[in-house]
Amino acid sequence: AISELERIILRSARLLEIPIELDGAQEIARRSRGTPRIANRLLRRLRDIAQVKGKGDITCDIAQLGLKLLDVDSMGFDPMDRRILRTIIETFQGGPVGIDTLSAAIGEEKETLEDVYEPYLLQEGFIQRTPRGRLCTAKSYRHLGYALPKKFDMDIIPHLPFEE
Repeated sequence: AISELERIILRSARLLEIPIELDGAQEIARRSRGTPRIANRLLRRLRDIAQVKGKGDITCDIAQLGLKLLDVDSMGFDPMDRRILRTIIETFQGGPVGIDTLSAAIGEEKETLEDVYEPYLLQEGFIQRTPRGRLCTAKSYRHLGYALPKKFDMDIIPHLPFEE
């Protein structure tokens, strides 16, 4: 999937006449959540950063600097992704929490959570949907630097993913 994204990014860069190095395209692809639309949006934003902070071309270093300035982390999470996970962990002890309650707690529309943020968090194993609500997995705790609670004892809750 990333190699496809790299090709999309390199093609878009050529069409938009943005100088880009392969390692810059790889860095953008890695943090694009597997989504061409996000990859192209990041490419355009990084073009501006490369012109201001660099010599105009998108290198790996410029991509990393720009993504840091844009607050996109190593998993491609933006501030709202991290806010969702932190809210589940800090406010609701890791879950379960219903989508309506979560929506109210972070001030984001339920539909936006379900359609925009949740699919990637589910796909990458950071949250689980259960009949009682959303749960953060051990992967979420690790990614955000939280200590794992005792509920992640594999004998108690064997269905939660423990490996990264």
